[in-house]
Amino acid sequence: MKAIIGKKVEMTQIFTPEGVVLPVTKIKAEPVTVTQIKTNEKDGYAAVQVASGSKKATTKPLLGHFKGVKYRYAKEFKIEQEAVKVGDTWGVDIFNEGEKVRVIGTSKGKGFQGVVKRWGFHGSPASHGHKDQLRMPGSIGATGPARVFKGMRMGGHMGNAQITSKWLEVIKVDLEDNCIYVKGSVPGARNGILYIMTETKFELPKKEVKKEEAPKEETPEEKVEEKKEEVKEEVPKEEVKEETKAEEVKKEDK
Repeated sequence: MKAIIGKKVEMTQIFTPEGVVLPVTKIKAEPVTVTQIKTNEKDGYAAVQVASGSKKATTKPLLGHFKGVKYRYAKEFKIEQEAVKVGDTWGVDIFNEGEKVRVIGTSKGKGFQGVVKRWGFHGSPASHGHKDQLRMPGSIGATGPARVFKGMRMGGHMGNAQITSKWLEVIKVDLEDNCIYVKGSVPGARNGILYIMTETKFELPKKEVKKEEAPKEETPEEKVEEKKEEVKEEVPKEEVKEETKAEEVKKEDK
């Protein structure tokens, strides 16, 4: 599984080379670091804990757990344990354009809402004989059981729940700004925390190591040419000055 912690920035649009406009969501995903690997033998389940971001202050237990680093976000994912170790870091470079991902977020909170907004009830007729009944829920069951059945659709708290959006296509990966552009909308408001995942096998991105070029050894022929150049006699500046003076005197005589 590939996974990373992100933050919703905004919705925007991207034009394809063919001129088709695509609605996309811009997600900022800073690099994450592996802070703990949980195993079945020790913890009862297998998972990889990653953390990202930073903050000014944190509690002492977390400070000790994170080895002195003040991370802001932490999350466990079912990443292949053999592919990572504590201290490994990766960013948005694990995703590819055209890849399908699922995004988990928290939806916008709506507060206490009635049945019309919460469940889509049509309401009562607005004609004669329906005073103050336009948006009322109506009957909630028979009197025989003397109770309300579980699952009855009524007014109540709406929103602020975990939502998963599946099969979202990655349109663009911006390595410079650590951003992912996903086609369509994702749950939550701006600056909301998102968890972006795929079911493909995780592979840690390989870092390019620049090879230092070894100094070239000079061939014997090059060494001889350098010596010849050093041996060349340079004309003293005084002699050059005398020659120029002699030429000037000849011109004057003429």
